[in-house]
Amino acid sequence: MGQPVLKRTPLYETHVALDGRLVEFGGWEMPVLYTSIVKEHLAVRDAAGLFDISHMGEFLFEGPDAKKFLNKLLTNDLSQLEPGQGQYSLLCQDNGGVIDDLYAYRLGETRYLLVVNASRVEVDWMWIRAQHNTRYKSLELEMTDASGDHAALALQGPKSASILDNLFPAAVALEKNRIAELKFGGAPIWISRTGYTGEDGFELITINDQAVALWEKLTALGQALGLVPAGLGARDTLRTEAGYSLYGHELTSDTTPIEAGLGWAVADHKIGFVGKETCVAQKQDGVSRKCIGFRMTGKSAPPREQYLIFAGDDSGREIGEVTSGTQSPSLGCGIGLGYVETAYAKSGTPIEIEIRNRRFPAEVVRRPIFRKPD
Repeated sequence: MGQPVLKRTPLYETHVALDGRLVEFGGWEMPVLYTSIVKEHLAVRDAAGLFDISHMGEFLFEGPDAKKFLNKLLTNDLSQLEPGQGQYSLLCQDNGGVIDDLYAYRLGETRYLLVVNASRVEVDWMWIRAQHNTRYKSLELEMTDASGDHAALALQGPKSASILDNLFPAAVALEKNRIAELKFGGAPIWISRTGYTGEDGFELITINDQAVALWEKLTALGQALGLVPAGLGARDTLRTEAGYSLYGHELTSDTTPIEAGLGWAVADHKIGFVGKETCVAQKQDGVSRKCIGFRMTGKSAPPREQYLIFAGDDSGREIGEVTSGTQSPSLGCGIGLGYVETAYAKSGTPIEIEIRNRRFPAEVVRRPIFRKPD
């Protein structure tokens, strides 16, 4: 059997021209870096970076029962959103296991947009359709998987607003988690003040035909301000420093939002949503394990996914596993996320990470792992 054909975004040729190193990610051929992960990471922390996130999925819902339907599926409460607002949310199985985490936006009175993870587009869409066709068939709404029609860019970093102000001044006026529908090249474009880096920034969703022109325009506007193209490698180190979960790592069908430390995105006051029983019970009764952030306290190689975590006390026993790990460009030490027994999840708790058959000291820290000085 031959290798599966990887999907390419409308910006593929742009990445090739920029000498981007292309890798497989979620069935897509995507740039992991252009120059170096560290340089791109630090550029986002100090100035701005431009990411291709066209592999993400976009689902549209419209109709009198769109809010009711989505509120039955999502953990957060869509009824709290005004038109133009968005919120972080999750899709869960009946047992509380996470199907995906996503952003939900209210575009209009009865129109909603979900932006979902690239590796989960097909799974999410099939599950959502199945819910409508079985449990909620009587609800009146139209659903569209618009993923194949759209490209998306993320402009992230402290200078992102100054860059965008030259092209979309209305977007710069947006508050965090707000979204606006504007025009670019005569076509509609959604711009939200959101991101996955821990920095101020914007995500721009446009039709495929406008992706290259949008990339080139932003690149030209940002050149004098230190904007660089940034790949998936920097996106991962940035989100790990920020303590953000990634599906397939901190979030899986075997983890719940409460275990992952995302109870704030579970609206337990809502009547009947998928996974509510487990989530509410775990909020009330507690959980046996929790997702933590940690940083290495001594010299060591970087921690990596699936490395074992041990207690830093006299027992020295195995208490969990690393789910994400890297060398932090901002802190200059190893950092990571992982699951440990609840008794060891408090900030400041000493732990040890087994790296290449040796244990190295670390400590549990509050997320975000990296915080800029005020």
